[in-house]
Amino acid sequence: MNQTYAVAGVSAVVLATVLVGALGLRVSRTTSDFYVASRSVPPRLNAFAVSGEYLSAASFLGVAGLVLAHGADMLWFPIGYTAGFLVLLAFVAAPLRRSGAYTLPDFAEARLESRAVRRIAGVLVVGVGWLYLLPQLRGAGLTLRLLTGAPGWFGGLVVAAVVTVAVASGGMRSITFVQAFQYWLKLTALLVPAVFLLLAWRADHAPAPAWDERPVFQRSTEVRTDATLRLTVQEPVRITATGTVDGRALHGGPLTLDPGPHRIGPATTLRFPPGARVPLPDAGDGRAAASGWANPLASGREQHGLYATYGLILATFLGTMGLPHVVVRFYTNPDGRAARRTTVAVLGLLGAFYLLVPLYGVLGRLYAPDLLLTGDADAAVLVLPQRLIGGVGGDLLGALVAGGACAAFLSTVSGLTMSVAGVLAQDVLPALGIRHHRLATLPAIAVPTAANAVVSDLPVADAVGLAFAVSASSFCPLLVLGIWWRGLTPPGAVAGLLLGGGSALTAVTVTIAGGARSGLLHTLLAWPAVWSVPVGFTAMVLTSLATRDRTPASASATMARLHLPEATAGQGAGRTERRDAGRRAATRHPHERDPHRTERDAPAPGLDDAGPRDPGPRDPDSRDPGPRDRDSRGPGPGGPDSCGPGSGGPGSRDLSPRDPDSCGPGPGGPGPEPAV
Repeated sequence: MNQTYAVAGVSAVVLATVLVGALGLRVSRTTSDFYVASRSVPPRLNAFAVSGEYLSAASFLGVAGLVLAHGADMLWFPIGYTAGFLVLLAFVAAPLRRSGAYTLPDFAEARLESRAVRRIAGVLVVGVGWLYLLPQLRGAGLTLRLLTGAPGWFGGLVVAAVVTVAVASGGMRSITFVQAFQYWLKLTALLVPAVFLLLAWRADHAPAPAWDERPVFQRSTEVRTDATLRLTVQEPVRITATGTVDGRALHGGPLTLDPGPHRIGPATTLRFPPGARVPLPDAGDGRAAASGWANPLASGREQHGLYATYGLILATFLGTMGLPHVVVRFYTNPDGRAARRTTVAVLGLLGAFYLLVPLYGVLGRLYAPDLLLTGDADAAVLVLPQRLIGGVGGDLLGALVAGGACAAFLSTVSGLTMSVAGVLAQDVLPALGIRHHRLATLPAIAVPTAANAVVSDLPVADAVGLAFAVSASSFCPLLVLGIWWRGLTPPGAVAGLLLGGGSALTAVTVTIAGGARSGLLHTLLAWPAVWSVPVGFTAMVLTSLATRDRTPASASATMARLHLPEATAGQGAGRTERRDAGRRAATRHPHERDPHRTERDAPAPGLDDAGPRDPGPRDPDSRDPGPRDRDSRGPGPGGPDSCGPGSGGPGSRDLSPRDPDSCGPGPGGPGPEPAV
């Protein structure tokens, strides 16, 4: 790949990102602009932004690399990534938008009225965000290493610096424009080269991969090792080598690799002739890597392939709804209906993108099998234009692909940094407004950047799969039960988060640290969703049933707010509260105090036990604001940015970030409680 063209492509993407971010800075004038883009992003624009943010390094590079190395089994990754939004659409999208929560900890506190649940959810959000950031930074390092030869950690550092400036400057409105632009850039960066690659493949007489055998070098191929490599040869192959092979120093002379294991020293160059089968490196347990490439469950990637497949399906299908950078985007929609429309559009946008990715994996199996030897299968998308087309055309297409890869890192890292910094600013640092959110971007990106320098051998898509497993085990039970089951209690939520999310996080940490590299224990830890998701759901349900007396008093009103259309949410919540109060009164002694009734349940002026009194006709030009529609943009009770109570109806709080100069509380602080 021509470094000049590639670096120019990456630089153009970075420059465009900074310029679009600067545009967002010009229009981000309030706290609401900074955090949630004033909750005014239309569905189509938000769908572009969600898709651009979601299509990470795992989607752009990692899936093609896994298909190249392991075959048909890996198609569950793009299927799961897309189907996760179908689950999100069916169970979460609209109710979550109606909740008024900016982050997952906000939702946990609003639904369960528990600071303990909020703190635990905050820790897990930060953990999932950092896990997801790791492979993005690793992908950035891989790309920059191929382009310039720089060390892997340097690319992650460059991306972290650019993202910190963009996020700290413009906030959510800036990020919305950047991510929408980057979706189309990523789609173009895959689609245009794919057309030319298919034409080049046809011109090469359309060779087919060795479906059930090891791949074959189509052309004379040179492979250079950066570290010691152990590989297994199944049939004799004659090569030329410069370096160290099986302890022998060679200086460009011919060598025959006999069947069996061989040890290749670092900084050794091997040249394979056309038609030679690729000697694949040994797996961690001593077995040769996959050979049944086209047969699901037969590739040998895992000793327990069926279990691993179900673990991947559960993690990706159920984990999407708990990803912090995805959840926060839905609160930028005006209402629940717009959130649903956004999700439907995202399904189509992701489907179009993921149709292209497996093509690069199949072509990589044909024209870049040497990446299996060096462990750089994730680089298949980057090297294919030069391998198939070559010349200036290959260089230009390679620069386009490199720019798309850079967009993948920047968009996802921007969204993750924004969401993690939001949780750190509200739940860890003093919540004093935008300034502290901007400071929180530093630890939000610094921790995974430092970890990236240590963890360097985990495939990009696999690392993302681990983050999905933790999300599915913790936030999926919390969101599904919190939205659809009134009986969820704070102790139940704590038990589920600790047992489900905590156990998955422990398994993921052991996997990344290399604690178990083979056998059943490795499979259980590498794909924990099969057991950790049921543990999370079971713990929440059983503990909640055992602590029914801890059900929040405002649960009925909150459930009404989540499920009723915005225009009727307040009225429905009020009727639900009065109905529950009537049921309690019917079974209580006349002089017995209602244990569920608190001071905030006392009738307010103009209200009695029979309901609201008729205030009489109102002059439309009167300065008395009177009752407002929930979606009113003006100040006053019910307005999203008002100093009065939130708009969620009786017994609820508006947890959206507020302007620090207003008379209301700061970000994350509970607003005044409305009377019922």
